[in-house]
Amino acid sequence: MNALVWVLQIVLRAYFGFVRVKRFIVPPGRPASMAWMYDLSPGLHYFSGSAEILAALGLILPRGTHIQPHLTHQAALGLVLAMLGAAAWHVGRGETTRILLTSVLALLAGFVAYGRWRLKPLSARQAVQVGRGVRGAGLRLRCGLAPSQGGAGMAPS
Repeated sequence: MNALVWVLQIVLRAYFGFVRVKRFIVPPGRPASMAWMYDLSPGLHYFSGSAEILAALGLILPRGTHIQPHLTHQAALGLVLAMLGAAAWHVGRGETTRILLTSVLALLAGFVAYGRWRLKPLSARQAVQVGRGVRGAGLRLRCGLAPSQGGAGMAPS
């Protein structure tokens, strides 16, 4: 299950990180499939694009760096909310394919959020142990010390 959630995180990160960057670098005269972007107000256009790119980074960086790993499921939940808002916007325009795409993305992000929140979360304690190396943790366990009795990297007395 952990591997599936990681694959989905990477896929969503790639989609939102790379595809959404087009919002900022594609010049005027976008292809017809992207014409809906002209109807967004500039503020909403830049806000939603920036939020999606930041959430894409939030899918990978917290767990990859073991810094604030609980932010991963919150980033995925933010993408769910953004995609539900996008789906509602496309419903008003009658764009069936966009509604389907944003709904699928919302479901995938929702699965990642649930997976990192309940199925395979990485606690802060695990992140500290992983970040400081396995050797020190193994030494404490072989000497009969619980991880809470000796600080990470401290030899038993």
